[in-house]
Formats: sequence, structure tokens, C-alpha cells
Amino acid sequence: MRPGLALGSVLLLLAAGTVAAVPGRAATLPERMADTGGGTQLITAEAPSAGSTTGRVTWWDRRRDGRWVTVGSAAARFGAKGLVEGGSRRQSTFTTPTGLYGLPYAFGTRAAAASTDYPYRRVTEKSWWCQDNGSRAYNRWVEGLPADCRAAESEHLVTYATQYARALVIGFNYDRPVRGRGAGIFLHVNGRGATAGCVSVPDAAMRRILAWADQHRDPHIAIGTASGRTAVTRY
Repeated sequence: MRPGLALGSVLLLLAAGTVAAVPGRAATLPERMADTGGGTQLITAEAPSAGSTTGRVTWWDRRRDGRWVTVGSAAARFGAKGLVEGGSRRQSTFTTPTGLYGLPYAFGTRAAAASTDYPYRRVTEKSWWCQDNGSRAYNRWVEGLPADCRAAESEHLVTYATQYARALVIGFNYDRPVRGRGAGIFLHVNGRGATAGCVSVPDAAMRRILAWADQHRDPHIAIGTASGRTAVTRY
């Protein structure tokens, strides 16, 4: 314990990696969250309300003393139909799922920058993201479409050269996919407007995020609203 810091003002670090604010200093967003994933890097994607299509993405580092500090921030876009609780989301609803998720790997239609220190897959002409609910490859990257994955129910990644120039896979419905809940949720570069359910930021911000992200620091992304049932602080 730091000299002069009363016991009552200190919250022991939880498994989630959260920490109480120091008296006299406003708590940062991660310090007000229920869970930050347990790592020392975090991305927050916060919208004003569930019906919003815009908001803010901020990326944070956790210092050795447990405090979270802002590394960068950028304007963000969300689904054209706003945000919805991840556990109740349905596929093809143009909503962004709220919740706390891992970031399995990065990918892009462009080669990884020298500063990228994260597992990175380069998109090829054969790269697809299978979104066919009847496929064994549901919510997975595939190189060449499997026989049970229909092209009409999937994304040909190379087609989205701008949006997927650089991207991070968001681990929504990823580890144990539930059919019909949704597939292909990413943090990627802005397109023309709101997304189909992903989170997007300007290209310069995406480049900065990939230069900052460190797999060994177990980064997560928390998506939510400023308040209410889908408040980012609940995750």
C-alpha cells in the first residue's frame, strides 16, 4: 500500500483486472467497469445510447500500479440499427453486439505494417468469412469456401478492400458459435457510413491500434453504451 493511502480508499485488484479510483482523481472508464478481461490492454467502444450509430473508441494501457491510462481515441461507427445486448442479438439485424470480447487475431487486404506485433492474416482471393448457419465453418475464416458454406451467406473478404484494409476479429460468438446469433464482427476501417454490426474507425486510428496491440498483454474490447442495460461499465 502506498504511504498515506487509507485502506478504505483502496480496492484490491480483482481477477477482472479492475481497480478503484484514487481519491481526488476521477475514475477512468476501465476503472468503472465490472470486468476488463484480465489483461493490461483494453479497447472501449462506447455509444451514447442503444439507438446510436456513432460514438467513440478509446484504447487503454494498464500501468503497474493498476491505473488505466488513455493511449489513443477516435470517432467510431456502429451498426445501422444501433447496439443490442450480445447474448440476445440475432444475425442480419444490422446491430452491434454489446459485451466484453477477446481479439483473436488481426487481418487485412494490405500487408501488415512493420510495427504490427499481433497475429495477422493477409486476405487473399480465396479468403471468406463463413456466415452460413448450416456450415461447420460458421463464423470462421476459410481459405476457399467449404461445400457446406454458401457464398450468398458469407463475406468474400477481398471485396471489402477499404473496410478490411486492416481489421481485428472481435470474439463475439466465436469460441462456441451459436447459430443465428451472428458472425463476422470486426473492428475495421470506416466505410461509407454505419456498419452492418461491426465497429469501425478511421484508417489512421486502425493503424495506430494495430501498432499498439500486443497479444502477450491479452487485449480485450468492451462494447456498450454510456448508460442503461447495455452500459459499457456493466461488462
